Amino acid sequence: MKIKSLLAIALLAVGVTGCSTIKKVVYRIDVPQGNYLEQDKIDQVKIGMNKTQVQYLLGTPMLKDIFHLERWNYVFIKREGYNDPVQHTLFIYFDKNGLVKDIQLDKPILEAESQQEMPKETENMPN
Repeated sequence: MKIKSLLAIALLAVGVTGCSTIKKVVYRIDVPQGNYLEQDKIDQVKIGMNKTQVQYLLGTPMLKDIFHLERWNYVFIKREGYNDPVQHTLFIYFDKNGLVKDIQLDKPILEAESQQEMPKETENMPN
């Protein structure tokens, strides 16, 4: 009787821990969150542009702080599969007239991060 209970506990322990040692078996989708930032769009933002022009290029900012009305925050977080999430934060500062006076990006966006896999439509197009 005691052997059966020990055997059952041992099998249960192996079964529970066995599942946790198998990593990356289940597919995990890429999860982009926030404002999708592309380096070429950020490069188009210039000192002296107004808020409408910036919003046309980058979209609505993630955060407009009521205590800092002259600053717009664009935050982009991307988690690819089981990798650690990568966050980019762009700050755009405006002067009293609503024109861009400073642009700050926490770290450069790698080209691989800003490119999405696009399907090749030319392969299926008729001649």
